[in-house]
Amino acid sequence: MKWVWRGLLGLLAVLVIAFLIFRTPDTDAAEMRAKYGGVPSQFVDIGGGVTIHLRDEGPKDAPAIMLLHGSNADLHTWEPWVAALKSQYRVIRFDQVGHGLTGPDPKHDYSRANYVADVLAVADTLGLERLVIGGNSMGGKHALAFAIAHPDRVSGLVLVDASGGPMPRDKAAKKNNGGGNIGFTIARMPGINRLVEQITPRSLIAQSLEQTVSVKSIVTEQMIDRYWELLRYPGNRRATLKRFGYPYDPLTEAEIAAVTAPVLILWGEEDRLIPVAAGQSLAGVMPNAQIIVYPGIGHLPQEEAPAATLGDLLEWLAEHAPATNTR
Repeated sequence: MKWVWRGLLGLLAVLVIAFLIFRTPDTDAAEMRAKYGGVPSQFVDIGGGVTIHLRDEGPKDAPAIMLLHGSNADLHTWEPWVAALKSQYRVIRFDQVGHGLTGPDPKHDYSRANYVADVLAVADTLGLERLVIGGNSMGGKHALAFAIAHPDRVSGLVLVDASGGPMPRDKAAKKNNGGGNIGFTIARMPGINRLVEQITPRSLIAQSLEQTVSVKSIVTEQMIDRYWELLRYPGNRRATLKRFGYPYDPLTEAEIAAVTAPVLILWGEEDRLIPVAAGQSLAGVMPNAQIIVYPGIGHLPQEEAPAATLGDLLEWLAEHAPATNTR
């Protein structure tokens, strides 16, 4: 029996040493703000103890476009679009709670309703009466939910490989298990996922990003660093685990069909997380929707195919939200 206890203590010692070696601590908040929160970033108090990391660019009297990032991403995912849009449009993007430099929600509420409430608070704080709202992946879900909850505030809706709608039945189980993405899969594994809060190797982030896209060249060292460092922003890893603990709760077909605003749906044909069939389903339900599918593109069309997606977006905007300021 003595040898058994010695063996167990030895194993425990090895595990503690391994934990200390492989542990990846939180990043320093001030350092991250200096690195990723420079001009034109703002840190805006929207109430409830939430201070949002936000960028508000372009003419303030131009039509407003709000863009919401996806799960575990941040406002930088929209950089290619913003660079082209901000000369004619007022473009707002922000890190949603549990992401980027905004950090965790004070009440640890990562429900869809809370995200929609934050979108409304940002719009009200910035004085946006009506806007085009768009989102990628999780951000698309929140944009769609906002359009359903506040139709009077939405002049148009742009969904880019968006979640939120009913999943095709043959893909639903895969979606709930991470859709072939190792990072999402691990974050949903009970027990193992608790280690992610303390042990998050950079290689895991790199592999997750490469599985997310089809155009591998966009996964640069800088991109990997940004995802890795901002995931480790204080409180974001715990927020991620809390979010992934929520069951998938799609908006109903009746709710989606009630969206009468013009809708542009952009989708990567090779998306492994949310299949193009989900986008086609959305397009078939909403009465004023148009869908464009991009061959050879994965889950991030705004980054994988910026020229193509921008061309289609600008054409759609010219019809449904024409710019009045062309400086």
